[in-house]
Amino acid sequence: MKMSLKFLKEWFEGEKRDFPWRKEHTPYRVWVSEVMLQQTRASVVVPYFERWMARFPTVEVLAKAPLDEVIKLWEGLGYYSRARSLHAGAQYLVEHHGGKLPDTAEELRQVKGIGPYTVGAILSFAFHKKAAAIDGNVSRVISRLFGIEEELETSLAKGKIRQKVEELLPDTEPWVIMEALIELGAQVCTRNPGCSLCPMREECVGYLTGKADLLPRKKKRAKVTYLERTVPLICHDGAYLVQRHEGKEVMAGLYEFPYFSKEEPWEAFFPGLLTLANRFPDVKHTFTRYQVTLYPTLWEASTKEEVAGFSWKTLAELLALPFSSGHRQILTHLKEAYANTTH
Repeated sequence: MKMSLKFLKEWFEGEKRDFPWRKEHTPYRVWVSEVMLQQTRASVVVPYFERWMARFPTVEVLAKAPLDEVIKLWEGLGYYSRARSLHAGAQYLVEHHGGKLPDTAEELRQVKGIGPYTVGAILSFAFHKKAAAIDGNVSRVISRLFGIEEELETSLAKGKIRQKVEELLPDTEPWVIMEALIELGAQVCTRNPGCSLCPMREECVGYLTGKADLLPRKKKRAKVTYLERTVPLICHDGAYLVQRHEGKEVMAGLYEFPYFSKEEPWEAFFPGLLTLANRFPDVKHTFTRYQVTLYPTLWEASTKEEVAGFSWKTLAELLALPFSSGHRQILTHLKEAYANTTH
């Protein structure tokens, strides 16, 4: 396997992509980039990472920022719990570590949102320690390289993969091989493996046995649930009713307009008189295992009534707030309609 690792390192040095987080491996930059890269393509992350670092260049600046501003800057990346965890983690680091990320696994695990993969990534890429950072790319590479047949989600498969990664990492510059394995999974050993381009194929069990495209083995995905929702935008004197989700909901910290299941009569929701003013295009969006179709309409209210759990915001205020994906698209339609009526 030493020869394959030599080829892997040579391949990585020639083929690694040029990302901003690779230009300076500080612990904070590694932490932010690795959290952003979870469930998100690297090409999508680049502009978000650059904007984040321009606005929150240090742990201390992030810790002091209002949560709404943090989530607003994250808007569009999805999985907003990541942004909330970064914010809470920064506050923890300021309080307990002087704004610095610690260099031990035990201490890193105490920081909110830093799980096993991120611990390994920070120790490896920022502190240059011999540490395994096992993400989906690495799991796929190792499953094929060593012919691991167990379902990827099982503790047995996870244990085997971790053991193999730890055995592969050399004593000299282990962080290079660690990042090379991630890059190999992202560029070559993808869902549809490009074995002819792989520098490790001569020792890969999956390639040699013709099973590369069958590995890793995964459980079947949960079925998608389809939802349809009516979204009435209620306006009075330039202000609109919106709600901010709280607690531990998936949408916590995000704003949305009122919404109801399509079959649900919603008119009693607002106590004042409403007049239909506009219909916006239907909006489709996806979150977790749901695919949702939204049917937005604009209503003029005769009075500015208070509604429990909601607040009135002007369009300018709405544009500065973080919205969920589907409702952000509705807000765009609202902005366009407003622009058309003022010209």
